[in-house]
Amino acid sequence: MTSKAEQMRRAANGQRDGAQENGDKRRATALASPSDQLNKEIVRLLQDDGRLPYDVIAARLGVSAGTVRNRVNWMREAGMLSILAVVDPIAADYAADAMLGLKVAPGVTPQAVAARLEPFPEVVYIMWVGGRFDLLVEIVCDADRAFADFLNEQIYEQTDIAHAEIMTCIDMFKNQFLLKRHVI
Repeated sequence: MTSKAEQMRRAANGQRDGAQENGDKRRATALASPSDQLNKEIVRLLQDDGRLPYDVIAARLGVSAGTVRNRVNWMREAGMLSILAVVDPIAADYAADAMLGLKVAPGVTPQAVAARLEPFPEVVYIMWVGGRFDLLVEIVCDADRAFADFLNEQIYEQTDIAHAEIMTCIDMFKNQFLLKRHVI
């Protein structure tokens, strides 16, 4: 146990004791929680405009800009929050947009096929599903040739896929999978 004088000396020199550091870590973890109401409100505002300045968020929520900055940083460090740009697939008007229903080959796991497909920029998302298919994979391409090449090279020529059903997009009515506002 350190004396008050020792704690003050350490604080003046930028040193901290282990109990204080552990307490700070627990507090930061709690303040990065997705269940915290202030965090939910900050995330909600950032979902509407990811470039919203911290002082504007702070004014709307009745807290300081420093509080917002700290909360955002803690949520980012905890892996709860990423701020990025998302292209609206309807506005992008890709030449080819398709959902692939994939049945993996015997002895192959859905995770293995997903891991192989994940690095390709054409792949928008991969979902492991129950039912007729093992995986649903959405791909988008800027050109029909790129779409055909992807199918030939990454789907049909691969031994880890037993069956593929290609469902090409005729028209897009709604696409909000990246903007699930109800989650927070």
